[in-house]
Amino acid sequence: MSSQPIPTRVVLLTGPSGSGKSSLAARTGLPMLRLDDFYKEGNDPTLPQVTGSTDIDWDSPESWDADAAVAAVADLCRSGSTHVPVYDLATSSRTGTEVLHIDRSPLFVAEGIFAADIVARCQELGLLADAICLRGRPSTTFRRRLMRDLREGRKSVPFLLRRGWRLMRAERGIVARQAALGAHPCGKEEALGRLAAAAAGRCRRTPAGSGAA
Repeated sequence: MSSQPIPTRVVLLTGPSGSGKSSLAARTGLPMLRLDDFYKEGNDPTLPQVTGSTDIDWDSPESWDADAAVAAVADLCRSGSTHVPVYDLATSSRTGTEVLHIDRSPLFVAEGIFAADIVARCQELGLLADAICLRGRPSTTFRRRLMRDLREGRKSVPFLLRRGWRLMRAERGIVARQAALGAHPCGKEEALGRLAAAAAGRCRRTPAGSGAA
C-alpha cells in the first residue's frame, strides 16, 4: 500500500511587537511566512488612528489584511508555495511581490503581531498545528523593540517613542487578548518545545478562544 503524503500544517506565532518572534522562528530552521508583510498601505482610507492622536494605529488588526494572510497560509498548506507582498515598514507601502516556496515541509511558521487573529479561521480550515504567544517582561520588550525599530529606521523617532510607551503600558492586555483568541502564552523555551512537538506531529494546542495558559 502506498503511503499518503503528510499534510502541511502551520504554527501561528504571535506576541507583542519586539517579543522575539522572528528570531525564535529563525532558530527552528522551519520555513517562515512573515505576516507583517500583509499590512495595509499607508494611503489606505480604512487605516485606524490611535485614539486622541493623528498617528496611524499600526497595532490594530484593522491595519492588516487578514483575508490575504489566511489565503497565503492556505496556499502554502495545500501547494507548498504562494505569492506574498514585499512590505516596506519605513514607507508603509508594498514594493512588490515574491513567491515563497516551502517545498514539501510538513510544517511552517507564520509569525506576526496579528497571528492570533487568524487562529480560529486556520483551525476551521484544518491547517493549524499550534498557536503560540511569546510573552516576557514589558520593559525588556520595550527596549528590544525600540533598538530594532531605530536600527531599521522603521518610523520617525518621536513616533517610535510614543508607540513604545503606549505598547509597554498595554502589553499585558495584548497578551491576554491573544490568549483569548487561542494562542498559548509562554516564554521562549516552552515555545521551542511546542514547536519541536508540532514538528514531530504531536500538536499540543488548546482550543481556539480558550485563553488557557
